[in-house]
Amino acid sequence: MTERKPPGVDFETWADRQIREAAARGEFSDLPGFGKPLPGLDRPYDDMWWVKEKMRRENLSFLPPSLVLRKEAEDAHAAALGARSEREVRSVLAAINEKIAAALRRPPEGPPLNLTLFDVEDVVRVWRDQRGERGKRDG
Repeated sequence: MTERKPPGVDFETWADRQIREAAARGEFSDLPGFGKPLPGLDRPYDDMWWVKEKMRRENLSFLPPSLVLRKEAEDAHAAALGARSEREVRSVLAAINEKIAAALRRPPEGPPLNLTLFDVEDVVRVWRDQRGERGKRDG
């Protein structure tokens, strides 16, 4: 805690002295990012930079829930096709199908969902075909 500004002392002089003394004590040396350039200095100025940064750190979305689910479904499909085992493929698809089913029962806000449940057997078949192709090229 800093001391109170003495009467008759210019505020700027008092603040500068407080900062200089704190720096001399090393109170700024262990701050995150110390000695590193400020991120985003090369980008054009954006009035909402702090809001966007906060949302990114908190993993919040700018998108309405229906679009978020569409993106989740797209990512889940890609994850299923890149899975290491058939069990993982089925697990990923079961999880996203559960979310899609809930959204179909009670549509979320935003644009139309335009999603249907993934056909697990069809995706597993594609996953097997891809693995067979890779196996032929590698071996």
